[in-house]
Parts: sequence; structure tokens; C-alpha cells
Amino acid sequence: MGEETRIDRSGRLGRIVLNRPKVLNALSATQYHQITDCLSQWEIDPDIAVILIEGEGDRAFCAGGDIRMVWDAARRGDHAFNLDVFRTEYRLNRRIHHYPKPYVSLLDGICMGGGAGLSVNGRYRIATERTRFAMPETGIGFFPDVGATHFLNRCPGSVGLYLGLTGRQLGPADCLWAGIATHFVPVERLDELHNALDAAALSSDPTDAVAATLSRFHQPPGDGPLLRHLDTLECCFAMGRLEDVVEGLRRDGGQWAWDTIWDLSGRAPLSLAVTHRQLREGKGMEFDEAISREFRLAWHFLAGHDFLEGIRALVVDKDRRPVWSPSSLAEVDELSVAAYFQMLGDDELPLP
Repeated sequence: MGEETRIDRSGRLGRIVLNRPKVLNALSATQYHQITDCLSQWEIDPDIAVILIEGEGDRAFCAGGDIRMVWDAARRGDHAFNLDVFRTEYRLNRRIHHYPKPYVSLLDGICMGGGAGLSVNGRYRIATERTRFAMPETGIGFFPDVGATHFLNRCPGSVGLYLGLTGRQLGPADCLWAGIATHFVPVERLDELHNALDAAALSSDPTDAVAATLSRFHQPPGDGPLLRHLDTLECCFAMGRLEDVVEGLRRDGGQWAWDTIWDLSGRAPLSLAVTHRQLREGKGMEFDEAISREFRLAWHFLAGHDFLEGIRALVVDKDRRPVWSPSSLAEVDELSVAAYFQMLGDDELPLP
């Protein structure tokens, strides 16, 4: 077996390759530390001007964090391990968001959850015709994290709320339109793009050279399917209460609305309620405040029932029959939701 993360440099281009293709490049706990150390060193290295991060193989950039490790740690009572995983990951997401050098992510294939944290928080995100983006966390009894409070709220209108609640996948055209991706480059031109980024990193002004290179390679992918349903989406998801969102979809009665209700019906009710509050209150929030708030949510979800139950049902036993608690939106009370947003005192996310 090779290294989980391949780190190398070509001229002044620093390259990170997520190298777990058999699990769609899902991230291990070790990788969060490896990538953090690498970016920390390259940030102050004058011989590195541009960062490129990508996934091994053609199926996935990164399908998220390896959540089986969360289950295993919880089973052995190692709460400290899980807190360290999320603490390290969120601090890495923050580093990427504030990174001073051009940071380019190649979203070829699946990009979900923790993969979005490694990419969408950065400056440039390149979609290909194989790109499939989603934040599916409410389906495992969790919430859209890794900076999603910030980057989903940069999507037009209520699109980010829709994506965070439903976990619906976007293809490349919708990713570009929604701001998840910044450029579209066909797969057949990726080798050429690699060489061009190599050259850009060697230029006298790498920042401008990378921007010009990506603009030159970008091709308009056309309109995605989500645009056809934008009026219905805005009409329903702009409503103030989650219950009103569902009722609005019912009243609409169209196929897209009923498909959306179906998407919501299999997700953890408490996760939906927490996510709805998280994203609505997070509009306009600065990144550091948003990621700190997400760590509080993660801390409470780790101590609760639904997240571990979701991992059990989808990853461990694979029966796909999670038993959520509470089992319906009608049983979710505001006090229970508010408890997930409580400050952690000495356990707050440390930000340098």
C-alpha cells in the first residue's frame, strides 16, 4: 500500500494528492494532520508559490471523512479522539480559507462533506464533467460542517439551505452557477492544465498567472437542471420555519417538490432542525465565527444519539434503517435544538 497522502513539489508548485481511491479518497485522521503540516510549511516556504490538491483516480476528489473511525472511537469510549479529529479538521478548513497563496482544488469526481472542507473553502475550485458535489450529513444524523455555514450561504438565494437540508447532489454546471466551483475544465484537458499551473507557479507574479491560466482553460458548461426549479425552491425554502418549508413543498404539488419532500423524509429530524437554524442564522457570518459555531454543534452531535445511529445504519451494519430520536419533525422541540448551540467553555475551538 502507498502513502495515504502523496505530497510533492514540481518547480514552485506544491501538490497534494489524496491517495485512498478504494474508499473514494475518504480522509483518515492521520491525513488531517499531514495536510495541516504540509500547508503550514508551504505557507512560509518561498520556493512554493501555488498549491494544487486533487484526488487519486477518476471517481472522487474526496467523498468526506472516514466516519467509521468516529464509530470505532465512540465504541471504545474514546471521546477525546473524536474531538481531536474534528478540532484538527476544522482548524485545517480555517487555514485553507485564509491561505495566502493560490490554492487550487481539482474536483474531478465526487466531492462531499470533508472533501468540500478541503476545497470549497479555498480560492479556486475546478469542476469537470465528472464532478458530483453534495453535503449529505443530515442523512447520517449530523449537520453540514467543515465551513458549510459560510460557503453554503454564499450560494444564490436559498440554494445553500436547500443543499444543506436535502443533501442533494449537484453536477458541474450547477456547481459553477451556485459558486461551489469557480471554473469548469473538461477531463481531456487536465494534463494540459497541470502543465500550465506548473508554468504559472514559476512566473514572476504567480497569483495573477494562476488566475489568467484558469480563465484561459475555463469553458462554460451550460445550464444545470437546478435552474429549472429555482422559482419553486425560492418560494419554499425562503420561508422562515422548517415546517413552512415542508408545507410549501406540499402545496406546490409538482414532481420536483414531492421529490424534495422524499429527500427530506429519510433524514434525521433533529439534524434538519439544527441545520435549518445553523444556516439561516449563519448568513453573513464571518468564517472564524462560523467554524467555531460548527465545532460546538459537532461536540453536541458526538455526545448525542443520531450521529452514531446514522453511521451504524449506513456504514457499519448497512441496513439503511436508522432509528432517529426524535423520529419526526413534530417531536423536535426548540429547547433541544437550542442546546446544540450552547457554548463549550474551555472546550471551544482554539483559533490561532
